[in-house]
Amino acid sequence: MSGFFKSSIGRKVAMALSAFFLMFFLLQHFVINSLSVFSAELFNEVSHFMGTNWLIQFVLQPVLIFGVVFHFVMGFVLELKNKSARKISYAKNNGAANSSWMSRNMIWSGLAILAFIVLHFIDFWFPEINTKFIKGDWSGVHEGVEGYRYFHELQGKFVSPIRVAAYALAFVFLALHLFHGFTSAFQSMGATAGRKKTLQNIGKAYSIIIPVGFIIIAVFHHLNHH
Repeated sequence: MSGFFKSSIGRKVAMALSAFFLMFFLLQHFVINSLSVFSAELFNEVSHFMGTNWLIQFVLQPVLIFGVVFHFVMGFVLELKNKSARKISYAKNNGAANSSWMSRNMIWSGLAILAFIVLHFIDFWFPEINTKFIKGDWSGVHEGVEGYRYFHELQGKFVSPIRVAAYALAFVFLALHLFHGFTSAFQSMGATAGRKKTLQNIGKAYSIIIPVGFIIIAVFHHLNHH
């Protein structure tokens, strides 16, 4: 296994697999968050299930955190390896992708997304860990707040226009990162040239719809907070 990660192909495949895992999680996260636009009750119910189910909390959540850390560490490793080899992208592609602006700047968009993840953890994950594991409150209810607290907390984070702007900017960087990374991941897994156009179209749709959707959610709650 150590030899696998030492090889160039092995590192790229590992990077691609972690990218697929995170893109699947991002889609799932978006679907759940989008419920908050249509039904506070449904969003609370689903969030409460996700936040209290032992399999999600003690198995999938640690796997997700490992996936995030692994993806970013592997990205930095690939960037350093490619710089030492005087290549211009972290995952070698054919054609115009080699000279694209995004392929040359994946490290910077990745750093911007990493900064956003830290902000997101401060906003949501750390308070959740404090509530459940330090305070020992697994009820999903805060004193003085009717019903589950999830929707209330979500809206509260988007009262400030500065925070909404920070989230929107982060999702712009995410869109740029996904636009290049989606196709690159499939190529690292050996996708044929004949599928490249289809994968580019799918990647383009994913990299636009998901980030724009998250921005819409943030703006919606900013405009509709109580």
